[in-house]
Amino acid sequence: MIKVLIADDEPLITAGIRAVLGSVDDLDVVAVAADGREAVDAARRHRVDVALLDLAMPVLDGLAAAAAMSGPRVVVLTAFGDEVNVRRAMRQGVDGFVLKNCAPDELIRAVRAVHAGEAYLSPAVARHVLGMVAVRDGRHEDAARRLAALTPRESDIVALLAEGLSNAEVGRRVHLSEATIKTYVSRALAKLGCRNRVEAALLVRDAAGR
Repeated sequence: MIKVLIADDEPLITAGIRAVLGSVDDLDVVAVAADGREAVDAARRHRVDVALLDLAMPVLDGLAAAAAMSGPRVVVLTAFGDEVNVRRAMRQGVDGFVLKNCAPDELIRAVRAVHAGEAYLSPAVARHVLGMVAVRDGRHEDAARRLAALTPRESDIVALLAEGLSNAEVGRRVHLSEATIKTYVSRALAKLGCRNRVEAALLVRDAAGR
């Protein structure tokens, strides 16, 4: 059972998320919080596996709360799908980024993915944010140089990650097992110097100049 914390200062949002996660057998919402400080305390008290954190909360915002937590995987749940917030969240080391208006099955998929050790970027965020990355400060040249270190197979897989595909979806696309894809992803991230698959996706878009 995956123990989940929901932190949001809007009761209707919290109730809706709780209903969605409560509809499946492997997720258990063990705590809710209305501000970042409550979230940090609840995560520690209940030893949660995954924390769903709103970015804009009183006392501590979502990123400050994430920084104060040790243990749970963190999914940022927000209405703000812009590049600045995504990059801030990724630099903070969060594991997932999902918009509040996502479909219920996507929210469930995100929680399961980060609990399994994957980073998750909502495809809607990927299309909106990664497509607006500008070429500036030598970013394009640096990204292209780093990507050149990958093998052709690694390049194909990283390109699919940039489309927002999960490991399972990438595996189906290239006819390889999910376990094999995980191995390729780990190797590619190490070569690229990226902490997670989202940074690798951003790198691909930087290299493309989009």
